Amino acid sequence: MKIREIRCAGLHGATPEGGWSNELRPEDCVHTLVAVHTDDGRVGLGSVFSNDELVRAALKVLEPLYRGENALEPERVSEKLHQHTFWLGRGGAVTHAISGIDIALWDLLGQASGQPVGRLLGGRYRERVRPYASILMAAPALLAERLGAIRARGFRAFKIGWGPFGKGDARTDEAIVRAAREAVGPDCLLMVDAGASDAFWPRDFKWALRTAEMLASYDVAWFEEPLPPDALNDFVALRRRATVPIAGGEVLTRRQSFQPWLQSGALDIVQPDVTKVGGISEERRIAWMAQENGVRFIPHGWNTAVGLAADLQLASAFPGTDLVEYLDGSPFIDAIADGGWKLDADGMLAIPAAPGLGLKLDRDAVAKYTGQAPLLD
Repeated sequence: MKIREIRCAGLHGATPEGGWSNELRPEDCVHTLVAVHTDDGRVGLGSVFSNDELVRAALKVLEPLYRGENALEPERVSEKLHQHTFWLGRGGAVTHAISGIDIALWDLLGQASGQPVGRLLGGRYRERVRPYASILMAAPALLAERLGAIRARGFRAFKIGWGPFGKGDARTDEAIVRAAREAVGPDCLLMVDAGASDAFWPRDFKWALRTAEMLASYDVAWFEEPLPPDALNDFVALRRRATVPIAGGEVLTRRQSFQPWLQSGALDIVQPDVTKVGGISEERRIAWMAQENGVRFIPHGWNTAVGLAADLQLASAFPGTDLVEYLDGSPFIDAIADGGWKLDADGMLAIPAAPGLGLKLDRDAVAKYTGQAPLLD
């Protein structure tokens, strides 16, 4: 099975807010779908956390390397793309685009072998996993209302992030967390994401340490991105002193970037994003590295239905990965998946057992959000 062509299409028109200081508009594109077409007519699906113009340009650069390649060898093909494009700079748009290609190649390998990707990664430790609803922070009353509505839909784990947190005083931060805990109740998981990868993050190590102490008093399961993403030494110090687990890693790409973070003890929980980091091939290597260094692997998943499908397969293949992120309220998660996603009575998501990613796209929804781009046919 050979790669005949790779197409991409950006998702526009319903882009959710990101909580960024330079806020996204619905028409902005930050997620791009990728479809790898093969000479036998099969199509594999991928997703890239990047603008469609950047992905299109990256595919043009990569085309001489992937055209005619064996579509059943995702790790080798993806590593070939990485190795021959180092001079363009690791970690940028090219690496992001390779992520989408790699996910699609794993999807194709699963289709061809008749197996779900998780089994091809070594075996399935679970058939279902708990999703945590991920939403932006807001004023306490509004946040509590939103969380209550999500809880009523069956979710039992929640992450609140970005927005006003860390931008005002300590009382405001605590009021937000208190309202969230009261809304979800004592028996649900609650995580807090400061969003310190935002531009010109105003807080420092001492703020992060004080805030971690406050979060521990509300039984917060982890404190995510409490410091700017290059502050490795501060992360190490914070993790040693904080009583709440420290999480991060969503902005890093490729396993080489994660190595110093995992080996220095900077994180309790590592969160690579499969649509940025280099795809499933790269993410599982990071997950192995995390296991060897006593760090929990929980994928970052603020992206698309294809990214969620990849995270579900990864969660099936790692015994400690008992949570996946679920971006609440995004049509790019809910609408473009054929049949949507359904929680069971325990608030869990079934991990697809169908071949590949186990995901089929709703063609009408994809056409709507890609401007009728010829992605699949």
